Amino acid sequence: MQKIGIIGGGIRGHMYAKSLQHFPGADVRAVSDLSQATAQRTADTFGLAAYTDHRKMLQEVDLDAVIVATPDFAHRDPAVDAAERGLHLLIEKPLATTTQDAAAIEAAVRKAGVECMVGFENRWNPAVRRIRETAAAGELGQVLTQNILLSNTWYVPTRMLSWAARSSPAWFLMSHTVDVATWVNGRTVASVDARGSRGQLAARGVDTWDVVHALLTFDDGTTANLTSTWVLPDSMPSIVDFRLQAVGDRSAVQVDLHEQGVRHAAEDGLRFPGLLGDEIDGRLQGPPTWMVQHFVSCLNEGRPVGPGLRDGRAVTDVVLAVHESLSTGGTVRPGTHAA
Repeated sequence: MQKIGIIGGGIRGHMYAKSLQHFPGADVRAVSDLSQATAQRTADTFGLAAYTDHRKMLQEVDLDAVIVATPDFAHRDPAVDAAERGLHLLIEKPLATTTQDAAAIEAAVRKAGVECMVGFENRWNPAVRRIRETAAAGELGQVLTQNILLSNTWYVPTRMLSWAARSSPAWFLMSHTVDVATWVNGRTVASVDARGSRGQLAARGVDTWDVVHALLTFDDGTTANLTSTWVLPDSMPSIVDFRLQAVGDRSAVQVDLHEQGVRHAAEDGLRFPGLLGDEIDGRLQGPPTWMVQHFVSCLNEGRPVGPGLRDGRAVTDVVLAVHESLSTGGTVRPGTHAA
């Protein structure tokens, strides 16, 4: 039985608590959030102890593992503090948004010898997993290129995320698709060329990139084209637009996750209800739920968790390279950027 604490009680922290509610082998005991109201709301819903200081939670509550569900830029302190107390970690993607933070987390985890998973939930997405298995089985042959689109409507940066100005479509969305692209083809990103635009979100009080395009070139010369935007109209039938295509020298495969098989036409417009986050028999389903349950099962069974630090650091390096290329207009090799 894993005794678990959650740092970050907002949308993701609440979801993780619900995902582990009644899950065999999981005992979620406490939640910490800088907002007392947020911490208390999640604590009251799931019968947890509520804290506004994660260090106090780590001192007072008997724990085996911690889930870090804080905003993109705020992973370092809770992750390092938990590792130093010998606690296993599930850290939301991205691992970190600076080289220094990523290095500090990596050093703390390795020194403590604890397990660390980075939350690349699309490895539990059935459609993405099928593409990965198709590629791994050799059915695609050499993966020549991938085209991956993952975007959100205005709602996400302007109303869902209070901290969107400290993130970007690259951090919030491309950290998913960079991991997907490298997982599917099993290659290392050798260089990044990125372009984008900004100004529309800034005009609404969120000073970050509106649109980001990134061309990844892998160590074998093959490529992936990634696009992420935060400016889709709110009239879209879903707040998430997610499409993947992988082209090999033997075959190609593609999937459209924007529409998950259900169209709901109502008086207020057409909607595409997301099926992967629904409940069945009162239990939450979907990739992030299956991911956190896998994390707990691995700990209980003494198996290593993953994706881990190596994958998390690689994605952070690539997204940092995306941002440097956006700023300079040049080609950037991941791991050699200035940020």
